[in-house]
Amino acid sequence: MEQLPQKCIYRLQLSAEGGLRPLQDQQATTAAPVWLHLDYEQPESAGWLRKTELISEAAREALLGQSSRPKLVRQGDNLLLTLRGINHNQGNSPEEMVALRIYITPSLIISSRHRPLLSEQDVYEQLANTGEPVTLGDWLVEICDALTDRAGEFVEDLHDHILELEEQILMRELPTNSRLGRIRKQMILVRRYLSPQRDLIARLASEKIGWLNDDDRRRLLDIADRLRRWLDDLDAGLARTAVLADEVNNLMTEATNHRAYQMSIMALMFLPASFLTGLFGINLGGMPGADSPAAFWIFCISLLALGGGLGFWLHRNRWW
Repeated sequence: MEQLPQKCIYRLQLSAEGGLRPLQDQQATTAAPVWLHLDYEQPESAGWLRKTELISEAAREALLGQSSRPKLVRQGDNLLLTLRGINHNQGNSPEEMVALRIYITPSLIISSRHRPLLSEQDVYEQLANTGEPVTLGDWLVEICDALTDRAGEFVEDLHDHILELEEQILMRELPTNSRLGRIRKQMILVRRYLSPQRDLIARLASEKIGWLNDDDRRRLLDIADRLRRWLDDLDAGLARTAVLADEVNNLMTEATNHRAYQMSIMALMFLPASFLTGLFGINLGGMPGADSPAAFWIFCISLLALGGGLGFWLHRNRWW
């Protein structure tokens, strides 16, 4: 029998007695399906994937990180899947979804990724603690379910952020630091991967594969339906953010127009004063009050009276 890699994220055997059991020996076995979960960037894992005869050439390329878009390839009772999960790694953006590549035969599951996924931990905790028999169908349904749950949580978080923005705009406050743009970008990128993933899971539920029973197919259809609802929520969120973007533009335009109006009123109030100061500032003979010591103060009082009268007229006519 072929040697299995030692350095695996998980190297477990699906137990008919219940749960997942650590694989004790280093060789592949047909007693029960084996789950090997690998980081394809690790030299030992990458070397084993390149040399093993347990997988097809197409599966080898996929498991080594050559594919990223969600896809499904069936080879008899063997399946090659590429799925996407929300990126919860620190320092990364959640919408930069992590690719999980899976190759399933009736006796072996090989999955690979580089960046960690919370969904893989969810599946391990769910299946390791169960007292019921674990089959290939159970494992596949659980991984699809965990990826969908994490995606749903992220979509709900985005909708909470949209609600906060809506409340902020209702209070006539502008969002800061391009927050609305980031939310729209996240929704668009997540939808880009969830849409084909929903079609993939729905197609998987219709495939006649020996190790998938009717209950597994029903659960996969439920998962596909939940994904459809998340996609509908993303579409609704994109529509709401488009309305919010229009409201932000309206608020910015209104604020700009208000400032321009204020400047126009100020210019109008100073226009008579500018005319009179310019007129009395010419150096020509015959200027009234040129020889009077009180002329300057009389002129200043006249300007204040003129400004006050103009301000009263503007206020009375509701210009101000």
